[in-house]
Amino acid sequence: MSEIFSNIPQIRYEGKDSKNPFAFKYYDAERVIMGKTMKEHLPFAMAWWHNLCAAGTDMFGRDTADKSFGAEKGTMAHAKAKVDAGFEFMKKLGIEYFCFHDVDLVPEADDIKETNRRLDEITDYILEKMQGTNIKCLWGTANMFSNPRFMSGAGSTNSAEVYCFAAAQVKKALELTVKLGGRGYVFWGGREGYETLLNTDMKFEQDNIARLMKMAVEYGRSIGFEGDFYIEPKPKEPMKHQYDFDAATAIGFLKQHGLDKDFKMNIEANHATLAGHTFQHELRVSAINGMLGSIDANQGDMLLGWDTDEFPSDVYSATLCMYEVLKAGGLTGGFNFDSKNRRPSNTPEDMFHAFILAMDTFALGLIKAAALIEDGRVDEFVKEKYSSFTNTEIGKKILNGTTLHELAAYAENLGSTSEPQSGGQEYLESVLNNIMFG
Repeated sequence: MSEIFSNIPQIRYEGKDSKNPFAFKYYDAERVIMGKTMKEHLPFAMAWWHNLCAAGTDMFGRDTADKSFGAEKGTMAHAKAKVDAGFEFMKKLGIEYFCFHDVDLVPEADDIKETNRRLDEITDYILEKMQGTNIKCLWGTANMFSNPRFMSGAGSTNSAEVYCFAAAQVKKALELTVKLGGRGYVFWGGREGYETLLNTDMKFEQDNIARLMKMAVEYGRSIGFEGDFYIEPKPKEPMKHQYDFDAATAIGFLKQHGLDKDFKMNIEANHATLAGHTFQHELRVSAINGMLGSIDANQGDMLLGWDTDEFPSDVYSATLCMYEVLKAGGLTGGFNFDSKNRRPSNTPEDMFHAFILAMDTFALGLIKAAALIEDGRVDEFVKEKYSSFTNTEIGKKILNGTTLHELAAYAENLGSTSEPQSGGQEYLESVLNNIMFG
């Protein structure tokens, strides 16, 4: 078989002084940091939908990139050409994981039985391509937002028949995920929300979403799926208000419905931006609840109020992300580049440049996060900030159990108002800069 990206060499690590546009400057897969190699810390994954399907279309214009890979679009020949392109792409970059929606893999037919037949055919072909490689499936999911039938949601739909279609897609996507050895299965509620409460029974819709998720867990476990289920929080777009608004909302939903033992969070940086949070905030909320699972590694634009899915280049954000990941002990999932080239970046070379940028950004973030932890000044400051609860008798009583009466009596003997310790924000930001550039 001839190469699809014949003019692109194998991408190798050459170090920060390299000027080679087809070389990693910071991602050295076998470099050991804090006891693990970079590739162990950073299980990178190619997103099938953006890298092999998205061709630059936006609301105001047609495709700008050619993602036909030498085959007619909308055919099974094209589906197989995407597999060939994807595996060549991953091999040249040293990426060991991919993730997918069902309809990324094949053109959707009018009959779901025919769609499923096509999915069986293409996943047989993917399994053939996986043989003899280190390439594995990170996670699978079902696209329950593109087809017009899902205009009012999937799990949250007002139609029992549409709900059945959603269930059928989840069932098949779970089977494919197990077939391909996926480590996780994602629910992204692309239309699980509402435009106006005037026509919405919110409790009914949320209960129905939970019912679908419970059925998915039950079926997944019955066919041998041992990985984590994920919710990917997103506050808006395409719906004005989506039920999985942010990590805290999604975690509360899971706990309310008894799903928290099987589900974790798949956190996307761009979705954090849309929710009015930082990426680090969403990771921390997930981690302190024991539900940090996987990451959509992209970034948004602070000037734009929609999901731009840009390839990550912000090393500060990547450093603070990796700080949270390292402190949490790593991920059960991986780092999926749910990212797409900008519309004018329309060549195959641009595809590789984007992944080199993203992988280097997170590699540098890992290096700096490890240095920040090993430096110790931030952790020591935070520990000291709350030391009155661990180093004083009254603080220990608060932590171990006391009464309002005892605390009020203590306060009456304090005299003047007690001052808390400084937050030291500017000092800590200077420490971060010192680690980043020192």
